[in-house]
Amino acid sequence: MLQRELSVDLATQLAGRALFAVLALLAYVAVAEQGSVLRAFRAIGRAGLAVAALMAVSSGAFIVALNYASVANVLFMQALAPILAAALGTVLGEPVPARTWTAMTIALVGVGLMVGGPGGHPHALGEGMALLMAISFAGTLVITRRRRDVSMAPATCLSQVAVLCAAAPFAAPVGAGAGDVLLLAALGVGQIGLGLIFLTIGARLIPAAEVALITLLEIVLGPLWVWLVQSEQPGAATLAGGAIVLGAVAVQAGAGPAPGSSVPPPP
Repeated sequence: MLQRELSVDLATQLAGRALFAVLALLAYVAVAEQGSVLRAFRAIGRAGLAVAALMAVSSGAFIVALNYASVANVLFMQALAPILAAALGTVLGEPVPARTWTAMTIALVGVGLMVGGPGGHPHALGEGMALLMAISFAGTLVITRRRRDVSMAPATCLSQVAVLCAAAPFAAPVGAGAGDVLLLAALGVGQIGLGLIFLTIGARLIPAAEVALITLLEIVLGPLWVWLVQSEQPGAATLAGGAIVLGAVAVQAGAGPAPGSSVPPPP
């Protein structure tokens, strides 16, 4: 919804959002680690560097996709993330409960209805970037889950530093008005800062497949917000499919945690 209000070019969107995200994430790391910022960054190790790279790709691909396809079509591709996360987690030794597979199957039916209905015409570049986002996002969840003994908040910060460095040379900040700056700050601090902080904490507490399944709510809520605010109206199939996705998440949430699926909350 916020991204649709921006009037600056793609590179400026990426660089501006990343800049505010870096500031927000640095502040969080400083508070959470009681000032031991350098120690927190060193603690992430190779796994953290992999998470940073994957998050940078996912974050950048998401914004690029939004500029070349509708919100609905971009978010629909994200529905692949649970399947990818589950597959990767299974390969790496984290079995996926039958109820989670059931919920993901129900969710994919809903997404299929959304994509196949009227108005579900994918854009090649937008869909390609969204697929890249889904793959890298799934990898992020699996790695974060496997290294749940280490806070990945510093890794999320590094991911935005990478996005900032890649986009800044092509950005045109002089063309950004006060409204654009406020929107970029909201996106950087809210969507990326708070969003990724909560995501990395949640991914340490429950299996990667369940995290990815819950994030399918974005597929439903994203188009609805844009519809309410900017009249990018979804069709009846979109609404029906969204209801099915919501039902799938409710099935998973109502079943309760699987035995041994959680760990003590991170500090």
